[in-house]
Amino acid sequence: MNSKSAKVTTIGTFDGIHIGHQKILKQVVQLAEAKGYIPVVLTLFPHPRMVLQKDDSIKLLNTIEERIELLKTFGIKEVIVKKFTKDFANLSAKDYVKQILVDELNTKEIVIGYDHHFGKNRSANITDLKAFAKLYDFNVEEISAQDIAHVTVSSTKIRTALNEGQVALANSYLGYNFFITGTVVKGKGLGRTIDFPTANINITATYKLIPSDGVYVVKSNFEGKTVFGMMNIGSNPTVDGKTRSIEVHFLNFNKDIYNSELKIEFLKRLRSEEKFQNLEALKIQLKKDMNNALDYIKTINE
Repeated sequence: MNSKSAKVTTIGTFDGIHIGHQKILKQVVQLAEAKGYIPVVLTLFPHPRMVLQKDDSIKLLNTIEERIELLKTFGIKEVIVKKFTKDFANLSAKDYVKQILVDELNTKEIVIGYDHHFGKNRSANITDLKAFAKLYDFNVEEISAQDIAHVTVSSTKIRTALNEGQVALANSYLGYNFFITGTVVKGKGLGRTIDFPTANINITATYKLIPSDGVYVVKSNFEGKTVFGMMNIGSNPTVDGKTRSIEVHFLNFNKDIYNSELKIEFLKRLRSEEKFQNLEALKIQLKKDMNNALDYIKTINE
């Protein structure tokens, strides 16, 4: 693709790419189609707070790889990821517009919120951007205040829902199932001893938000087939576990999947994590969980 092709660009974190974001992306794609331009998202990574405030506590709904993949499923042709550094933060508003939006991207249309701030100390606003638009020959399409408010509220609501384990609610805001992507690694093998072998999922991105501890119904795709399972997030208190882990027991499935990279979608929360008196009590509960999971899966397959 010619880097000098005219672009319709929108700028933002787009964490979660939920129904509010999707509305903005649709606007970008439709405008690009009408003008014969290329729809582009310019996004920053790492999150500015991680760099400027050394804030490790921030949790995002998507890893950067997941964000790129999702944006493309909504019709965005190019995702430009700018590495956020202190040097980048020090770019003046004019240099940012001229060097990145105009020279690098050849932006002809910008779709942006009325509250967008940019440049050093985020000192420039949409009025400044409109002045630059006249100078550098591009148009500014403003996203309504109502749509911007929806985006902000949705992101907060989704994080809150997941932190409370309410995955069905989070999914309704996202417009798709919340998911994690990780590699299957060897665990302690405890699940096998109680007839519930599990795949331990390792997620390397420490900033990825993981739903609250508990047992969930999940699904994944293996060799083109949908596989359902039960996931436990927590520290395995029954065996005095100390570290938080993510384990999945796939139902009616017995393939060796070590080292596989899996995308696992959350469908429903069954219960919170509990400490049982012994492994036998845990096993009895897991059988109940499995029956509840199978009942739920039946309802979505009917």
